[in-house]
Amino acid sequence: MSDCIFCKIANGEIPSDFIYEDEKVVAFNDLNPQAPVHFLVIPKKHYASLNDIDSKETFADIFSAIPKITAKLGIKDYRTIVNTGESAGQTVFHIHVHVMAGRKFNGLAG
Repeated sequence: MSDCIFCKIANGEIPSDFIYEDEKVVAFNDLNPQAPVHFLVIPKKHYASLNDIDSKETFADIFSAIPKITAKLGIKDYRTIVNTGESAGQTVFHIHVHVMAGRKFNGLAG
């Protein structure tokens, strides 16, 4: 999608310091971190939300990257969040998984 900021980041049109990249996904630090460690994992292919993913492979690509990244960072305990839809808190409509660590999280709200 030509106007999607995450597509531009994934495709290298907007410079970003990736903490992880493979053929299918990239990961980078969140610009508005909610924890000492807070990064996003996104597929290179555009999907507006979790509702638009059309294959289990895409889901697997995203979630198989997370343990690789956390191991590289020396993180054992972390929280993953996927916001789906505006009322659920999704602000960028390109599926992304928030991975947060480095503090204790209480309940569902954090």
